[in-house]
Amino acid sequence: MRGRAGRIWKKYTGGSKMAAAGCAILALWIILAIAVPLFGPWSWSEQNAEIRNQTSSLAHWFGTDRFGRDLFARVWYGAGLSLFIGIVSALINGGIGVMYGAVCGYAGGKTDMLLMRAADIISSIPSMLYVILITLVMGAGAGSIILGLCVAGWISMARIVRGEIIRLKEADYACAARMEGIPPLRILVRHLLPNAAGPILVNLIFLVPQAVFTEAFLSFLGVGIAAPAASLGTIIQEARSQMILYPYQMIWPLLVLCVMILALNMIGTAVEEKTGGRRGWSE
Repeated sequence: MRGRAGRIWKKYTGGSKMAAAGCAILALWIILAIAVPLFGPWSWSEQNAEIRNQTSSLAHWFGTDRFGRDLFARVWYGAGLSLFIGIVSALINGGIGVMYGAVCGYAGGKTDMLLMRAADIISSIPSMLYVILITLVMGAGAGSIILGLCVAGWISMARIVRGEIIRLKEADYACAARMEGIPPLRILVRHLLPNAAGPILVNLIFLVPQAVFTEAFLSFLGVGIAAPAASLGTIIQEARSQMILYPYQMIWPLLVLCVMILALNMIGTAVEEKTGGRRGWSE
């Protein structure tokens, strides 16, 4: 890598082999998730009763399901949808968490106490329950799942950012900036948040596999993505009834899901080791 991208890579990963392997796996995974549904010879949703429950072959690499749909195209379509939900929800949760935690940490006092107690009340209800309730009210779909994941998913990021800001705002450069009369917002944006970038980036990366796993679990329970769309969790749930006779219908989507989560965790772990771990949990 060269230029700015190369400097950022070395800063947060140290050029580690684990991060490089994770990025390579994830890049290949994303290419397949985009290219297979768009350019593959088979549709992810087209049914064909003549080729139901076929095993892997040159024509159908992952075989076919009970409706005669090509599993290779279907799995990679579901992979793209699952990753989309994971990335969008992680970015929203990360953005809300950074802003909320920064305000709490910098303001301190009663403002901090009131805002964090409000966050504690929201987090007292399991996040899975929020997702289930919203999907039941709004209907199963990517939008309702993302909304459900974002109700309380930002709180862990807010706590981490809050702890980092509390630690950093007492640093000499922050005190000097306040003495010069620099506005608090500028101090936060220009001085404090950039120095908290390591823990923020680590937790942002880990939010993606967490959201993907939650979506897959909910779809497996039957309250996630609705037909005709299909995520990895939906495909695994559909294969459950066929598991004894046709185990490959469940193995392939499970394998793709595990590889993606493994790649993201490899990248997150490498960044975490470089930046000194996830800090800022203190209240």
